[in-house]
Amino acid sequence: MRIIFLGPPGAGKGTQSARLVEHLGIPHLSTGNLLRQAIRERTAAGALAEPYLASGQLAPDEIVLKLVGERLGRDDCAAGAMFDGFPRNLRQAESLDETLRECGRPIDLVLELKVDDADVIRRLAGRARSDDRPEVIAERLRSYWNQTRPLLDYYRKQGILCTIDGRGSPDEVFERIKEAVRTASGGSANGDRPG
Repeated sequence: MRIIFLGPPGAGKGTQSARLVEHLGIPHLSTGNLLRQAIRERTAAGALAEPYLASGQLAPDEIVLKLVGERLGRDDCAAGAMFDGFPRNLRQAESLDETLRECGRPIDLVLELKVDDADVIRRLAGRARSDDRPEVIAERLRSYWNQTRPLLDYYRKQGILCTIDGRGSPDEVFERIKEAVRTASGGSANGDRPG
């Protein structure tokens, strides 16, 4: 399965996505990691991306999509992959869909890990990191929702969005995620879709 995992900062997405990748046995495609690897390997896309990353800017969508397309062409992605950190906005989502259609490997499921903003603020404030002050957290949440709401609508219209209640223990949340994957994959136990 090809899965996009969305969730606000502090929702537990990192923990849950790591568990799901292990459960399904699929690669975890972090665009940040793909960019750094391309730079290390001195690929053509890496050479294009390097000046942006060196100056602290986001790499242009075209470069990221090229890397994603190349990565999806590898054998270990045949059974699926999980996207992390991409798409960030509607334009990227539309471009990603086009790239995946060309590969014949469309997105199967978009998981939204839903946690109330008040709970997110409480969780993040408890970490005691310098960037976890309430006013900084509130700004990060505003930014997240501004970018993500259009994505949620976009994937909801495609019928592939599943909202997961992020409250409860990590194990309880993971059971909900596994059930959503089972449903989306037609009921197979590990989430793999035949063919």
